[in-house]
Amino acid sequence: MGLIENTISPSLVEVEKGTKILSPNIVITSMDKLINWGRSSSLWPVTFGLACCGIEMMTTGSSHYDLDRMGVIFRGSPRQADLMIVAGTVTKKMAEIVRRIYDQMPEPRYVVSLGSCACSGGIFNTYSTVQGCDSFLPVDVYIPGCPPRPEALLEGIIKLQEKIKGEHFRWSRWR
Repeated sequence: MGLIENTISPSLVEVEKGTKILSPNIVITSMDKLINWGRSSSLWPVTFGLACCGIEMMTTGSSHYDLDRMGVIFRGSPRQADLMIVAGTVTKKMAEIVRRIYDQMPEPRYVVSLGSCACSGGIFNTYSTVQGCDSFLPVDVYIPGCPPRPEALLEGIIKLQEKIKGEHFRWSRWR
């Protein structure tokens, strides 16, 4: 009876652009917004801490910063992750392994480059250091710093969530 009473005199309230609440139990939105909301609210990163930036990444995952409230839960396996955080200096030998782990992640997948060394090679312009992980991975968010503060990683994750919310979901690739 309660559901029928709510739908007899619906009041249309717009929550955000493109999403409307008809009654307390009915929401009208597009499938793009619904899918992107789910994907952006449950990012599961596989961590790849290679140097001192890895310590800052672990600090961000601690209870003081509480990434769980944003839906970010660190995973130990690339098959369960949809986000890779490359933190620190990447050597040419390690670049092959990082790429292999990236290839094992299911689609859609995202990459965050954490720290100056991962973004641009940092101060290490040597024969063995990769000058930025964007030379072998498609990077979505760059977070510079040596090492960047945990707040910078939080802001980078928020930027990635905003990017995911604006994506267009292609149904044709699932058919």
